[in-house]
Amino acid sequence: MNTDVNTDAPARSAAPAAPTYRERLSPSLWTLLSAAVAAPMVSLVFVPLDATVALVAGVVAAAVILTALILLCPVIEVRGGELRVGRAHIPVSYLGDPAGFVGEQARAIRGPGLPATAWHALRGGIDGVVVVPVDDPRDPVTAWVFSTRTPDRVVAAIRRAQRG
Repeated sequence: MNTDVNTDAPARSAAPAAPTYRERLSPSLWTLLSAAVAAPMVSLVFVPLDATVALVAGVVAAAVILTALILLCPVIEVRGGELRVGRAHIPVSYLGDPAGFVGEQARAIRGPGLPATAWHALRGGIDGVVVVPVDDPRDPVTAWVFSTRTPDRVVAAIRRAQRG
């Protein structure tokens, strides 16, 4: 039995820091309703076999599609000095001053104003956009551009994390 203990290692907390901001970019109601239309289509394919099989197949197809749409949507999170958008993450110490946009300004940024060297996570049906410059000279990405329903809250959370 090995009883060696490394006493030089820093003590680690059991629970990770609570996020200062968290948002799931879930699909809009219209997107969910559009996806649900697949259920009757699947059912129609199986009607020649058996009506019960068709009904079950349609319900299962709807459940799988809707669950996938909800579970696979990205999460925006500011936690422990790090900004996370989906699977991507970057320490806030490498970020410049964030800016949030809505309306016509957001549309312009998502379209012709989208920087060619920016990393982006844009979702249709979500009006707000946050642009955060990357201040790391070694990083080829010059900015993060991502959709959010509450750009002002994301900007405030990033600024709080940069100060703390």
